[in-house]
Amino acid sequence: MSSNSVHSDALVFFGATGDLAFKKIFPALQAMVKRGHLNVPVIGVARSAPDLAALKARARASLEAHGGIDPTAFEKLASLMRYVRGDNSDPATYKALCRELGDAQRPAYYLAIPPAAFATVVEQLMVSGCKKDARVIIEKPFGRDLPSAQDLNRVLLKAFDESAIFRIDHYLGKQPVHSMLFFRFANEMLEPFWNRSHIESVQITMAEDFGVQGRGAFYEEVGTVRDVIQNHLFQVLTNVAMEPPIRTDSESIRDEKVKVLKAIPPLEPEDLVRGQFRGYRKEPGVASDSQVETFAALKLCIDSWRWRGVPFYIRAGKCLAVTCTEVLMRLRRPPTMYERYSLESNYARLRISPDIVLAFGLNVTSPVEESQSELSELLASRHPCANEMDAYERVLGDAMAGDATLFAREDYVEEAWRIVDPALKAGTAVHEYEPNTWGPAEVQSVTPPGGWVNPVVTS
Repeated sequence: MSSNSVHSDALVFFGATGDLAFKKIFPALQAMVKRGHLNVPVIGVARSAPDLAALKARARASLEAHGGIDPTAFEKLASLMRYVRGDNSDPATYKALCRELGDAQRPAYYLAIPPAAFATVVEQLMVSGCKKDARVIIEKPFGRDLPSAQDLNRVLLKAFDESAIFRIDHYLGKQPVHSMLFFRFANEMLEPFWNRSHIESVQITMAEDFGVQGRGAFYEEVGTVRDVIQNHLFQVLTNVAMEPPIRTDSESIRDEKVKVLKAIPPLEPEDLVRGQFRGYRKEPGVASDSQVETFAALKLCIDSWRWRGVPFYIRAGKCLAVTCTEVLMRLRRPPTMYERYSLESNYARLRISPDIVLAFGLNVTSPVEESQSELSELLASRHPCANEMDAYERVLGDAMAGDATLFAREDYVEEAWRIVDPALKAGTAVHEYEPNTWGPAEVQSVTPPGGWVNPVVTS
């Protein structure tokens, strides 16, 4: 837990009538109430809903469309809800908000709004007197490159201490990602081979079998590297590569993650392959000559004692063959007298979604011909429990409790941008690929030893 662990006594969310609130926030709030984790005023701020009754009706519609209504929990949530109607740039909005906050001294401000509006809201909170002893919760993207991330951090740090800033990467709230550190450091059997002496390469795949789903205008502003690699998959990378933290408090854990990023040299343009699925340019909001990538594969190295000489490969994309996220660590071949068997490299495979899988690839003698070998998986798998916390429920609850473990710190954000900026600014070519494949043929120029291992998802 963070030392800044006094619980927030109100939750204010800007963008209360927006798409994010409809799809994610209202279901998370109901779940928090149901578990007994939310018992403070919940104040929505927006322009489009005429009054509190309309906001409650939107909350009800949200829950009907995303998981269903729990009558008892929704009744409690509705009793906690308040509403301030107004424009984010209007000082009158913040006067009304201060009145609605009443005696609350430690509000949490959740900015579920476009990043371009962050500065306006933060500055208005500061001059209005609403800030008090508050926390601010912001959504990614945290800038679109290093300079813009630094500008955003300057705006935030004018009004809030770093300990009061919670940069949401909801991916870290997913139970399997959240559990990766426990898996790594609670199991002594892993440590002997979790290093450059035994691991030959690491590959991380985040595949989606669908396209941009009507969000072409948004995707034109980001692309795959900015959308999921620089944030989500770098978090997976640091979970895999970090050293054991001295303590389990949030700052000790985040210190070790930043150390991993600091050990990664900037991404070279030749170590990045970008692709675009056929048909992307016909999506609404997408330019007819778009050079935005919907697929990216890249190679990184970590110049640390544990990992020097071990290449890390990351790929992510839309309209790929399956929807799946997993990490595969290929081990070095053993010195052996069994050369005639053409032994394959062992591997450890950790799947994060859609199910949770831990598997080891091992050489065994072929059941057909004992003089031959084949690779067999030792497999342990479990499907996520239906009662597990949703990612937004977890991160909102942690932010209100002051636990910063699952949130990106200022130095982490800036180091991540430092790594990808040079290759993004180089404007490398975008190669077309067919939907339901594993990206463009050019991806072979960024390929792990032994090749990419394509996840197989069975129903």
